[in-house]
Formats: sequence, C-alpha cells, structure tokens
Amino acid sequence: MRPFLFGFVVAFLLLGLVAFGAVKTGSVMARQDVPPGKLETWLARTSLEATIDREKPMPPYPYGPPSETDFVAGANLYVQNCAVCHGTGHGTPSAIARGLEVKAPQFAKHGVDDDPEGVIYWKVEHGIRMTAMPAYDMTLDEKQIWQLTYFLKHLPDLPPQAKAIFDDPALGAPATPLPQMTIFPEPQARGTTT
Repeated sequence: MRPFLFGFVVAFLLLGLVAFGAVKTGSVMARQDVPPGKLETWLARTSLEATIDREKPMPPYPYGPPSETDFVAGANLYVQNCAVCHGTGHGTPSAIARGLEVKAPQFAKHGVDDDPEGVIYWKVEHGIRMTAMPAYDMTLDEKQIWQLTYFLKHLPDLPPQAKAIFDDPALGAPATPLPQMTIFPEPQARGTTT
C-alpha cells in the first residue's frame, strides 16, 4: 500500500509541475484570437453554471413587475452599456463584437428571454470571467441592473418606445457622461526634495 501511495503522490506532484511549467512558458494560450480548448471551455462553462445556480437571485424579484418606464430605462442602459458587444435591432455585430473569441450573443438574433430573470441579473451584475462580459455592480445600481434585466427578458415583446430605442439607438438618451478624471501628482522618489 505504501509504494502505491508514494507513486500517487509523485504522479500528482509531477502533474502539478507540468501544469505550472506549461503556464510559466506560455504554452497555455492566453490570446483572444485563438479558440479556447475543449478542457478550458468545459471548465469555464461548468464553473459558470454552478456559480450562477448557487448565487442567482430567486423570485420574488425586486422592482417588478416592470413598467413601461422601466423598459425604456432598460433600453437606454442597454444602448449605453451593452449594444457595442451585443448589437441592436438591426443585428449587425460591431467591429468590437467580431473581434471577440468568446462571441457575445447578438440579442436581435439570440436573445436571453428563455433565461430566468435571476440568471440574467447575475450575469449583468457580476460579469463572466475569461470573456469580455464586464461586471456592472460598480457601474450601475441595483434598480438599473433590474431594469436592464427586465428589458433583456422581454426583448421579443417590448413596449413600442423601448423597442424603437433598441432598433435605433439614436432615439435613446445620450450616454452618461464620464466622471471628471482626478489628476494625481507624480510620485517623488524617496530622498529627493522639490
């Protein structure tokens, strides 16, 4: 029994060293323009599904049922934050969307209306690691994330004003202005005086 256990530990350590060496030498692809391997895809998808299943909000959801005002607010948030990757009603992917290896779904063709609201909310709030999907929990407040969630969930049957914004983003509200950039003084080297 002891030689078997020793062999198992040695094999485990060797496997760890090979994996570490592959990462340190750049043998594990980190490029965006190379498709992910089957193992990477399986690991990422399995982890994502388990995490969402564990952490997604459950009904009853706040800020619902959504009103027409919520759908219009969601449409404006979508155009300002999401359309560059996920497209608009015309369905043509942007140059940014075409450059992503993990393709962002184009919601005019492949909506998320079949996902529960809690799943959509989780993806918007937390983002998805190793994709271009950012987390919006530091950018949008909870109500805005729910407005965006309800907009996406009801994309096929939106009220006319929200649908018009999705189809023609120029009809939407202007983008939220960026906050004023704070300029910090250059750090001084220790021991120097000004």
